[in-house]
Amino acid sequence: MDDNKVKNDRYEALKLENQLCFPLYAASRAVVKAYTPLLKPLGLTYTQYIVLMALWENDGQKVGDLCKKLYLDNGTLTPLLKKMERSGLIVRTRAAADERVVMISLTYDGWAMRDKCVDIPKNMACQCRSGMDSKEAKNFYQDLYRLLDALSE
Repeated sequence: MDDNKVKNDRYEALKLENQLCFPLYAASRAVVKAYTPLLKPLGLTYTQYIVLMALWENDGQKVGDLCKKLYLDNGTLTPLLKKMERSGLIVRTRAAADERVVMISLTYDGWAMRDKCVDIPKNMACQCRSGMDSKEAKNFYQDLYRLLDALSE
């Protein structure tokens, strides 16, 4: 067998085109980039937007619960929450029963931001025409969450 063939086969797994992680990474960056022109006029980053969405669903959450829901670590989320508090979107309070627990709640401005964001999902759906029908899109969505759950264990 040709030594070059053996050598090339050995490194086949290292080719970028053979990595599942790369198209996921690139797609994630492209999606965040697509959100930017919709969020920037509102003074929001994509990560702030997903925090707001989580709070619009269930206001008054523990920081730890938000971390789990958003797949973010405390070191990433805490500075973001402090910035959101300074901008008046949320308030951080200590839980009465256990002062180590920080609760996150929306302010009036945080709730008002929901009306400003209401059309963003529709606008993004128009941008993300991927050629998938609704069943394929639903399966893809489920596959992504299965992957997230598997990698988060």
